[in-house]
Amino acid sequence: MNVSIIILAAGASSRMGAPKQLLLVDGKTLIKRICDTAMDTTCHPIVVVLGANRNIIRNETERMPITVIDNPQWENGMSSSIKMGLAGAYMTEKAIEAVIFLTVDMPYVSAELINKMIEKAESDEKIEIVACKYENQMGIPVLFKRSIFTDLLELSGDEGAKKVVVKNKDKTVFIDFPEGKLDLDTVEEYRNFVSKYNSN
Repeated sequence: MNVSIIILAAGASSRMGAPKQLLLVDGKTLIKRICDTAMDTTCHPIVVVLGANRNIIRNETERMPITVIDNPQWENGMSSSIKMGLAGAYMTEKAIEAVIFLTVDMPYVSAELINKMIEKAESDEKIEIVACKYENQMGIPVLFKRSIFTDLLELSGDEGAKKVVVKNKDKTVFIDFPEGKLDLDTVEEYRNFVSKYNSN
């Protein structure tokens, strides 16, 4: 199955107070970490959607075999970045059969997890969505087959992938990803994660 990865990295990180895409973990920025993870899979194309602080974040993606898309409407909410990512993926590779959405602030996402999602999607043609679940939540990383793209394009405002998953729950399977409960939204969450990471 021809799968594209779309990395949603357009937000302003208002709760963090600084661009989280540029936060360092083990000497590497979060945006570079997630791009490297994506490149460790067989997925193509890899699309990064930028918005706020795009000029300084873009430098981190130079010389990588990825497609960088600017979302001038990033302030209109997550749906605008989802649509721009789909457009960027389609412009790069017309034959994509599925997309996987990632964000920069989930540090435990791995190539192994992504490959497991793809294997699950390929195991049964009736499966249209593979979503992750953690602490009674469901969401990103999430894989959508091409048949669901229309639903994604109909999102508006700050609506995200979760709305499409709920709408198509009968076509969805879930993968347990307990580490997904951590996303780095605040300085405290970031400091706690780095402290724990460095002590391991």
